[in-house]
Amino acid sequence: MSALFPALAAGHEASGRPALRFGDRALTYGELVSAAGALAERIAGAERVAVWAAPTPETAVGVVAALLAGVPAVPLNPLTGERELAHIVGDSSPDLVLAGPGDQLPSALDTLRRIDVPLSGRSGPRAPLPPEPGPDSPALIVYTSGTTGPPKGAVLPRRAIAATLDALADVWAWTGDDVLVHALPLFHVHGLILGILGPLRRGGAVRHLGRFSAQGVARELASGGTMLFGVPTMYHRLAEAVEGDPELRKALTGARLLVSGSAALPVHDHERLFAATGRRIVERYGMTETLMLCSLGVVPQAPGSVRVDGEPRPGSVGPPLPGVELRLVDEDGTVIEAGAGAGDRDEEAVGEIQVRGPNLFTEYLNRPDATTAAFDGSWFRTGDMAVRDPDGYVRIVGRKATDLIKSGGYKIGAGEIENALLEHPGVREAAVTGEPDDDLGERVVAWVVPADPARPPSAGELADHVAHQLAPHKRPRTVRYLDALPRNDMGKIMKRALSDG
Repeated sequence: MSALFPALAAGHEASGRPALRFGDRALTYGELVSAAGALAERIAGAERVAVWAAPTPETAVGVVAALLAGVPAVPLNPLTGERELAHIVGDSSPDLVLAGPGDQLPSALDTLRRIDVPLSGRSGPRAPLPPEPGPDSPALIVYTSGTTGPPKGAVLPRRAIAATLDALADVWAWTGDDVLVHALPLFHVHGLILGILGPLRRGGAVRHLGRFSAQGVARELASGGTMLFGVPTMYHRLAEAVEGDPELRKALTGARLLVSGSAALPVHDHERLFAATGRRIVERYGMTETLMLCSLGVVPQAPGSVRVDGEPRPGSVGPPLPGVELRLVDEDGTVIEAGAGAGDRDEEAVGEIQVRGPNLFTEYLNRPDATTAAFDGSWFRTGDMAVRDPDGYVRIVGRKATDLIKSGGYKIGAGEIENALLEHPGVREAAVTGEPDDDLGERVVAWVVPADPARPPSAGELADHVAHQLAPHKRPRTVRYLDALPRNDMGKIMKRALSDG
């Protein structure tokens, strides 16, 4: 495998080319390799290091330093509670913690030696970078959200990071000339691996907004940004703002690539943004254990424009990426062929997504039982349910545990009902779950945030709307109204909180 950061290893840094910018703090490639290289010397030989992953340049430098030193890094979410943080630290046993000089660390980290991450290296000749570790060497240990128990540490090897970033570079025509804009958290695959390591592997630049705002997006895209990464909540806010903001509309229209991930982007927001800008949002699909699995490709056109390589289908994440093998498997273990049930939307063949390829994690740290249970032979069980079109496009209908509803003999995906509800003018936000029902097995339950809280649409009106858009058996049998949907820090709806509530 080639170096994880060819731009650093090949002396690219001497050009003074921009690498990282967080607000008014910026590093060139020369400054990055100087700071990260000096830190790598200090931490070389450690078994693991924790990184206090605030949205700052110190986080980026700390992670790059660990990767240069061949030391696995454990990104820590600064919003994690004390109990969960103590579990992660106890489970991963890092030798020390890297943090920004001004970061206030919680007591759960008191037992770890702290090193403040510098943004400059020592003066004088720079020592050569360490030899590149092998492709199967662990690079990052990223902890899952812990929705079904204590968080598990997914061990991501260097080959997985390289394979995912190179596959995305292939399908997105991602080069060193791109300038990525985003405001994603840096303890997660999306923000850290795609959003920081992705540009650095290409030799390009990243501008992190710190906190998301439509004004910040418009400013950075208008001043040289070519790509935008976001989650559905961010694109929803852009869709809300773009109609009354000509500068934002111009900036979004001029970007080369707009990408959404971490959760399904509602079709309604797809269409609103397309109507305002003429641009399609490219969705991609992946998870912590697999990194990226699916996305549409793009073809650069004239400067400031891009053509999606294939039919844009809101609600679809496109075909598998190069190097990714993907199949759908029924509950009885039968492999479902692409296009099974095509043409009869009521009877489409829904199966669990299973994958294999160089992009996969190697194990759950200290959890051989969980690692074994996660695989069907060589295939990783994602727990996501999907339909696959005849041409290979994948349309995810939800999580097996929370989004697949078995009602009256039908398998119903929550996602398509949520999209139908969001098309109703009286609905601002919507989530769909299943609840036990003596007659149906499970009934469809809609959780709705009304557009006008004083005049919410009636349950009957919403049920009729869904039945007309989809099919009668997919209509919600119960509607519950909320002021807001519970979401995590990536903007994903926490459906277990709905069901538990």
